[in-house]
Amino acid sequence: MTKTLKEFLEACETLGTLRLIVTSSAAVLEARGRVEKLFYAELPKGKYANMHNEGFEFHLNMDKITQVKFETGEAKRGNFTTYAIRFLDDKQEPALSLFLQWGKPGEYERGQVEAWQTLREQYGELWEPAPAVI
Repeated sequence: MTKTLKEFLEACETLGTLRLIVTSSAAVLEARGRVEKLFYAELPKGKYANMHNEGFEFHLNMDKITQVKFETGEAKRGNFTTYAIRFLDDKQEPALSLFLQWGKPGEYERGQVEAWQTLREQYGELWEPAPAVI
């Protein structure tokens, strides 16, 4: 059975501190935080995963996410590997990116990279979530 995006987002709580990135045609918004204390709402526009913390609010229309992709890359500054999860829309464009956040360049929180690798093993490098259920 294919897992839902809700199940996946809740599993992302194991990732520790993340950089959440949303890009539009005119701006990029980046926020640091953890995926935690998620709550859900069904609205006429779709089923939403929500999170509020001291620094930002997060609302993701789960119905708009068609694929989730795990990526590694090379840091733009420094010589270390980056770890990202991209939430892709129906145009295969990132609607949301979650990057493992480092303290000093290349120094991730204890267990953080292993948690990312575990999720990638469970879900695969690219997967399609089952229809959202809340």
